[in-house]
Amino acid sequence: MYFAALLARTEDGWEASDTELDDVETLSDLADLAREASPDDDTVLVLIEQEDAWFGVVRIDGEDDPRIYVSDAAAAARSSYGEILLTDELLGREPGDDSADLDSLDLDGTEDGEPADDDADADAGDGGSAEAVPHGPVGDTAVLDDLGVSEKELLSLSEDALTAIAESLGASEVLETVR
Repeated sequence: MYFAALLARTEDGWEASDTELDDVETLSDLADLAREASPDDDTVLVLIEQEDAWFGVVRIDGEDDPRIYVSDAAAAARSSYGEILLTDELLGREPGDDSADLDSLDLDGTEDGEPADDDADADAGDGGSAEAVPHGPVGDTAVLDDLGVSEKELLSLSEDALTAIAESLGASEVLETVR
């Protein structure tokens, strides 16, 4: 079960709206959707959560590039919505490097009775494609610093993360109206 909402900062405080991500295929689509929620180029946060398995925050400030934080890249990679957030740039791989996706499925090279490949292990040690989708957080851990959620707080969130973020922003009531 997924939950996705937009929080737009306005002169009057935060405004929340639930959002449907079925038509969103790329990060650009998601950024455009967020920008539509705030015609005055104010800050918009896209909050996405999958049943306490992972959560993501995408921050859009006007026409600036989106800033992204994902709590668990490996969990998000198994999700269609997570795949939108896990860009090549965020994962530190070259655009269009599809081999990284395939390599990430074979975590240690011994699945299906295949012998371990020492060359693959050496590649993984120096940032090779086996590390393309790490377990744990990826992205901009300072994405919410100026809004009252420090890097340390963001990294420590797990269950009810979006609620905790909204509370720190002073937006918990408006978020609950769309939950």
